[in-house]
Amino acid sequence: MKNISNTEFGGERPLFASHDLCLENVTIHAGESALKECSNIEAVNCRFEGKYPFWHVNGFVVKNCLFTEGARAALWYSTDLRMTDTLVEAPKMFREMDGIYLEHVRIPDAAETLWHCRHVELKEVEVEKADYLFMHSEHIRIENYRQQGNYSFQYCKDVEIRNAVIDSKDAFWNTENVTVYDSVLTGEYLGWHSHHLRLVNCKISGTQPLCYAHDLVMENCVMADDCDLAFEGSSVQATINSPVRSVKNPRTGCIVAEGYGEIILDENIKAPADCELKTRS
Repeated sequence: MKNISNTEFGGERPLFASHDLCLENVTIHAGESALKECSNIEAVNCRFEGKYPFWHVNGFVVKNCLFTEGARAALWYSTDLRMTDTLVEAPKMFREMDGIYLEHVRIPDAAETLWHCRHVELKEVEVEKADYLFMHSEHIRIENYRQQGNYSFQYCKDVEIRNAVIDSKDAFWNTENVTVYDSVLTGEYLGWHSHHLRLVNCKISGTQPLCYAHDLVMENCVMADDCDLAFEGSSVQATINSPVRSVKNPRTGCIVAEGYGEIILDENIKAPADCELKTRS
């Protein structure tokens, strides 16, 4: 592997089509596509300021690096990334990628990030301003995670999340096969139109959660007092270790809770209209 250290590059494609290359203490200044069409790249203690530095890259490691705001859309159309101990200030990161591992990574401006990605693993990751995070992505594993940003995980498939704090309006819409363990989920309209969403030991808050859900499962969850008008049009199997402020027209299944502030069953309930509402004894 060739080593380049303690230097700077700028302009267009300065390292285009490089292979088997290690960069250490290198700065990529303004320009475009510094490492496009590359493979087997390692970047350690590097600073990226120019746009699109890693496009069409196959196999790369990024350690203790900084992507400034100017390095927007830095990692697209690439495979097999391992990124650790890195600060990503640039938006619109990670698109159309297969094989992403992030650990101890912080993304304070994560808007429109992780779109159309596959086989993603996150550990000890924190994201902010993360509107539309993970759009149309699949095969995702997340642990010890903090997120602020709305409309996250829409149209995602095969997701497992553990020990997370997620503050997100309209999270998990139109998802399929998502399981969330031991997490705090804050934000209105959670999980609408989802299929096989499973929540285990989670605390949920926000108005009108979990409506129009298909085969929703909740195990030992807690719902805050602002969780009103829940479960409208949903098929659900739920055990809830708290009262539920209000339930509106669940379609089918069984809900067991500590109590109900209000139960609304009216002429608009959808067939088979046989959901059982039980109180924990």
